[in-house]
Amino acid sequence: MRDPKDSLCFALDVSSAAEAEAQVRQLAPYVGLFKVGLQLFIREGPMLIRSLQESGAARIFLDLKLLDIPRTVRQARIAAGKMAVDFLSVHCEGLIHPPGPADLEQEKSLPRFLAVTLLTSLDETDLRRLGYRRNLSLLDVVYLRTDIAKEAGCAGVVCSGREVEAVRNRAGKGFLVVTPGIRPSWAPVSGDDQRRTLTAREAVRAGADILVVGRPIRKAPDPVEAARRILEEIEQGCRDRFGP
Repeated sequence: MRDPKDSLCFALDVSSAAEAEAQVRQLAPYVGLFKVGLQLFIREGPMLIRSLQESGAARIFLDLKLLDIPRTVRQARIAAGKMAVDFLSVHCEGLIHPPGPADLEQEKSLPRFLAVTLLTSLDETDLRRLGYRRNLSLLDVVYLRTDIAKEAGCAGVVCSGREVEAVRNRAGKGFLVVTPGIRPSWAPVSGDDQRRTLTAREAVRAGADILVVGRPIRKAPDPVEAARRILEEIEQGCRDRFGP
């Protein structure tokens, strides 16, 4: 069984490099992947990535959710490669035209793409407001975007816990399923904007490979203890999924 730490991604949703570096130093023994999002990256810039690595971050997920024409997205990926990040997120609209053989060969040395299926803040009602036809369900959209991600050569997709099992069955082995919106039963989040959530154990049991956790750890009275508890849930989920 894989080390549960490899499945835990902590979201560095803070406003300064100093805060992020302190959290990395505190949580690096328990967290295998640290996520840098828009707020922090825009404020601190590319130099932040080096400082986080020096603070102990073994792997980094740069979660910028790129959305542009495919050529621009590929150029942004090349630029991200100079920062030695492990993963880079992209919306599927930027992948709709698959790369050619030459692009695929070059991309082997670049950060691996994780494609966003649907933001976890959305539900079926939001799809209607966004103009999706009424006979297209939320899961239908996730399926379509998973297929696009696989065709484009992505390492995996980001989807809510509620779609994990379906995506795992559709995508098969060797394709990462990354799940944000993890909400432990023992760590309620006030004013939560995540609508499609699961516990860590439920998500891993359903087929998630990497769990993105932010507020349940960051807002805990003891972040280290919260991370340990989530690792225990990940281990339980692995036993449920793969056996002892």
